[in-house]
Amino acid sequence: MEIITGGVTAPKGFLSAATCAGIKQNEHDDMALVVSEKPCAVGGTFTTNKVFAAPVKWDRRVVYEAPMAQCMVINSGIANACTGAEGDAACEAEAKELEKLLHIPAESVLVASTGVIGMQLPLEKMVAGINELPAKLKETQEAGTIAAKAIMTTDTRPKEVAVTVEIGGKKVTIGGMCKGAGMIHPNMATMICVVTTDACIKKDLLQKAQSETIADSFNMISVDGDTSTNDTAIVMANGMAGNDVIAEEGADYETFKEALKYVNTELAKKIAGDGEGCTCLFEANVINASTKENAKILAKSIITSNLTKAAVFGHDANWGRILCAMGYSGADFDPAVVDITVESENGKVVLVENGVATDYSEELATKVLSGNPVVATADVKQGDAKATAWGCDLTFDYVKINADYRS
Repeated sequence: MEIITGGVTAPKGFLSAATCAGIKQNEHDDMALVVSEKPCAVGGTFTTNKVFAAPVKWDRRVVYEAPMAQCMVINSGIANACTGAEGDAACEAEAKELEKLLHIPAESVLVASTGVIGMQLPLEKMVAGINELPAKLKETQEAGTIAAKAIMTTDTRPKEVAVTVEIGGKKVTIGGMCKGAGMIHPNMATMICVVTTDACIKKDLLQKAQSETIADSFNMISVDGDTSTNDTAIVMANGMAGNDVIAEEGADYETFKEALKYVNTELAKKIAGDGEGCTCLFEANVINASTKENAKILAKSIITSNLTKAAVFGHDANWGRILCAMGYSGADFDPAVVDITVESENGKVVLVENGVATDYSEELATKVLSGNPVVATADVKQGDAKATAWGCDLTFDYVKINADYRS
């Protein structure tokens, strides 16, 4: 696998564009469009929140019922959540406008929204913005980055990843973009993620690969414990790489899935590392657990502990908070045998051995915790299972951002 620069336009046959439709109260781009030259097999995962947005309802139908998808339009600023029949009608209007402009079926159009919950989309502005997008479509790397910027809300930077792999003697490319900085505690994916690939793969296997890789990527991050109403992670495959169709599980499928997992994982880490107000990415590794499920529970409990997150922000080696978070996680382990280490580009320090503090240097620990990312590893000495979760530190700015988000 080769890591390359780029995002959604890196694979063959994908174009993107962005425009300022005036949805936000500024003059920045707030609408993006990703289009494939050819119809795509599509897979997707969505929020498990019982309060889900109109675009989630629309996209579920496209992913689970339509034979193909060919484009995705995304707006930022308004979530189109808790908007009733009017919100549903807005999704249909967007799709039908693109049907007319791109000469593709409305049921092949994916839609996504992110922003304030409860506000109705300004449909006239939306339609006008959609009409501007086709003429701006390009397959350049810059076009992909412009689209990634347009879907941002409280994000501080665009998030893109791309890789290539060889499948059946053909170069296959997978690229993606996502947005997310707050309301990040997914049970499927997080906020909005669009992954494109020129791989030729059957729809059912694409969905399988997406669901399986989400479990160890987007499902293992958290910023604030809030699962969004709009979480959507889409993958579209147009087959233009020319590889023999991946029609069953085997070596080609595993190669594709590993590359997709890398893309989803790196995008997930970019979200965790850009959590609202944060200063660093916080990674928790749990090793030698009795089961993979226990390892995942323990790792995620560490990165979701507000006290631990605050300690990371304060560069305070308060390891008791890590062990405490593990203790209330519900996972089975023996705290009397646990070792805990923390490391960063500034060094590594063993804080705990067999459940008891070591004679570590507070000065060194503070230096280590001043790095980015900060990595904590808990060895529970029960088996050979392991898991990794990603979060961020908790700062004063998180409260400031969310105290006046609408205003």
